[in-house]
Amino acid sequence: MTAYSQNRLDIIIDEIMPDPSPSVGLPNYEWIELKNLSNTPINLHNWRLGDGSGISGNFPAYTLPPDSFLIICSNTALPAMSIFGPALAIPGFPSLDNEGELIYLRAPDGRSIHAVEYASHWYHDDTKKEGGWSLEMIDTRLPCMGAANWIAATNDHGGSPGKKNAGGLSLQDSKPPLLLRSYSIDSNTIVLAFDEPLDSSEAVTLPDFAIDGGIKFLHATCLPPLFTQIALKTNQALAPDFIYTVSVTHVKDCNNNTSVVQTTRTGIPLNPEPGDWIINEILFNPRPNGYDFVECYNHSNKILDASKLAIASRSGSGNISMMKPLSAKPIYIFPGDHIVITENADILRLNYLVSNPGSVLELPSLPGFPDDTGCVVLLNFQGVVTDELHYSERWHFSLITDREGISLERIDPSGISQNAKNWHSAASTAGFATPTIRNSQFRQPDNSAMTFTLAPKVFSPDNDGRDDIVLFHYELDVPGFVANCRIFDGAGRQVKYLVRNAVLGRKGYWTWDGLDDLGAKLPVGIYVVVTEIFNLQARRQHFKNCLVLARPLR
Repeated sequence: MTAYSQNRLDIIIDEIMPDPSPSVGLPNYEWIELKNLSNTPINLHNWRLGDGSGISGNFPAYTLPPDSFLIICSNTALPAMSIFGPALAIPGFPSLDNEGELIYLRAPDGRSIHAVEYASHWYHDDTKKEGGWSLEMIDTRLPCMGAANWIAATNDHGGSPGKKNAGGLSLQDSKPPLLLRSYSIDSNTIVLAFDEPLDSSEAVTLPDFAIDGGIKFLHATCLPPLFTQIALKTNQALAPDFIYTVSVTHVKDCNNNTSVVQTTRTGIPLNPEPGDWIINEILFNPRPNGYDFVECYNHSNKILDASKLAIASRSGSGNISMMKPLSAKPIYIFPGDHIVITENADILRLNYLVSNPGSVLELPSLPGFPDDTGCVVLLNFQGVVTDELHYSERWHFSLITDREGISLERIDPSGISQNAKNWHSAASTAGFATPTIRNSQFRQPDNSAMTFTLAPKVFSPDNDGRDDIVLFHYELDVPGFVANCRIFDGAGRQVKYLVRNAVLGRKGYWTWDGLDDLGAKLPVGIYVVVTEIFNLQARRQHFKNCLVLARPLR
């Protein structure tokens, strides 16, 4: 008996050759391998193979026996690949992306039978992912397991087309599905994204889903081809200025593991304006084994969508260059969220404490950020610059001689991005960088009623992340004043001319790192800050404040 109507996972994709060059033994062609997991021969006539950019033509008639393999390739590759086992050429065989993409198998009636969204890190081997080696499923009994069930081929030829995978082992899957995030397709449709494929027949029970804000769900659909997402229709439109909480009582994966109660936030994303989406931390001079990163911060009350945001630099002529979208998929960034953008999340976690791994976006490449000076640009999907930073290594704490692996942190999110005084080296006690959490040097002005204040009044400029800088905050009744600020030691000697003839706005601040005018470290002791402000209307005022420079005992 030959089956024409198939169920999901009757046939699976169990080996992929996305990058055959340079060859280590197999022909220089892309191909995939199918395996029949069912107990019945299956006729593949009119089946199709798709990827992110399109879908193949219909398969010719071919009956695949149970527990057997078939190589799928292009007409050009067929003669070379037929040497290794049963092979079938299909019209419009898709081009497989070296870095990874979604590929799926579709039956004649349109049902998705199996899908794999592979990535180059599935090789778990930096050498093999450079080409010539296939990706093999480790245990074909667990086709929904994802990255943990794939590895680089171990066969000396670079793969095992047409036969059982050389690295086949028995794995165990007891991990329930994890709810990763949520996003909205429109004002009446919420999508929940999970970390693995679900049991599509049991993942759509409406009582298992709830949302606040007086809204109810009317319908649930598990979305092909991966079945990692559930679309939920609401009985009324979502408000654009409200953050909702969705709860899921339980969902089951295709290996029968059931999750416990999980929640996620969702809503309607809005377009950020300048100042809403800002640069908060940058590592542009990483350690030898490290990568640059840029931390961004949602400094607004809006939900932002990473798929509608980009990072870029500027060319020598000042034009936007090397623009990189942050995500191909909707990923929501809520008010107050920190998002880190880097090329290698694993290396980031190796070098620094990453408290929120889910807040790291890994891109294939970043714009170039030189070790001395450079430019970071953040843009929304309309091309509007929301923040821009022309950084310099000279902005680091002057007493740090080796700046490799130390990030620059923004002190005040509300402060001016291009103000060098609003940036400081990350604290040594924080590991010299704070990706995904509030900066070690974070400080905001005290918006008290006083005209001129400083805080803290005792500070210790040793870059340990605790009171490393003192902040001088002013608030005036009108703008247009000019200020001079000088610092004297306990003997009355001027040690720092902090501000010279600076034109002031309505309010603002300066910072001091405890160094004198020559960049030398000052001794512990009491210092007096003398500030004079005046304007063209002959208004003049003096302020005198004391502070203590201290360093902890070692």
